Amino acid sequence: MRTVFLHTADWQLGKPFAGVEDDGKRALLQNERISAVDRLGIIAKENGAKFILVAGDLFDSTRATKSTVSAACSAIGAIGIPVYAIPGNHDFGGAAGLWEQDFFMRERDQLAPNLRIFLKPEPVELDTAVIFPCPLLRRREAEDPTAWLRRLTDLGEQYAGKPRIVLAHGSTLDFGFMEEDEGSESETPNLIDLTKLPIGSFDYVALGDWHGTKKVAANAWYAGTPEIDRFVKGGDHDPGNVLIVEAERGQDPVVRIVKTSAIGWHEIEFQFADDTSLSRLRELVDEKIEKRAKLDLLKLRLGGALGIEASSNLEKAIDTWTARLLRLKIENKTLVAPTGAELEALTRRSGDPLIALVATKLAGMAAAGGDGSQVARIALRELHGACVVR
Repeated sequence: MRTVFLHTADWQLGKPFAGVEDDGKRALLQNERISAVDRLGIIAKENGAKFILVAGDLFDSTRATKSTVSAACSAIGAIGIPVYAIPGNHDFGGAAGLWEQDFFMRERDQLAPNLRIFLKPEPVELDTAVIFPCPLLRRREAEDPTAWLRRLTDLGEQYAGKPRIVLAHGSTLDFGFMEEDEGSESETPNLIDLTKLPIGSFDYVALGDWHGTKKVAANAWYAGTPEIDRFVKGGDHDPGNVLIVEAERGQDPVVRIVKTSAIGWHEIEFQFADDTSLSRLRELVDEKIEKRAKLDLLKLRLGGALGIEASSNLEKAIDTWTARLLRLKIENKTLVAPTGAELEALTRRSGDPLIALVATKLAGMAAAGGDGSQVARIALRELHGACVVR
């Protein structure tokens, strides 16, 4: 028997995005995560998926607000096809969880009757597959969440040849963790050891926790978060996707990556060689954000040196980018290095001897280096703007 489904994880609806200072922009980021649910529903239907699996962290917290819960249930209900999820480390189950709170259960029943949360580690037989959920009932589980699968006996050829799918949330040994001695507890919480699963017993392992899309075994994948939520780390970190999976009993799964993220998270590192370099930086930023507004975040690391006028123009560009972007995270180590013509325009002002004197002293401080050097350079820039630029 063959089945097609959509594998996703780490929606983290309600994520606060504390690094974004503007309330309106922060709300746009949060709302886009709800919109991503709408997009993956469309993708699921277009690809003939029978159901959707969410491998943990549907919500960012066990204390998701009521408005977030309602918005999530409304978006999930609009998908139409069944959505099956487990608690992850952010929205873990148990006594502190939200999954059995009255408000969530009411909203689920009224808005998302197609949503089912697996809170017990026990097989769930569907029409076209069997799900083996590994829910997290605490934020940090000392035992491998998939350990219960090793204790299953007499699986044989139960379930009429339906594909068997593990649904789990945690880190795998593929991420560089040291293997613990047999019989000892891992110091790393929620650590999953895929090598200990019974060989041939499961056809696909749907994983959550790692926010990038990653294949960790022939039949095991991390889907990653469908809407990127941070600046990407590392070349193999590929977030912003969902997976369309074709699974069949006893066969390797066929997995297809589908892009879903709408918000751009970009990084630029740039060194100014001279004043003309500013035009190149503008081009690079335009290439990333395409003159869009409120759809991108940018981490900008700047170095090198610019003259007084070019430095002032950089500040204006930064002001524009800050307004357009959802967030500009900037590390600006650019030095103000006045050109000869700019220094002369300040220090040889026969009609303004006081300004010329101040400029000469500031130029001397700037050339001397030390802690006050950059302050003096900035002061020269301000003086230049006030006295020379019209």
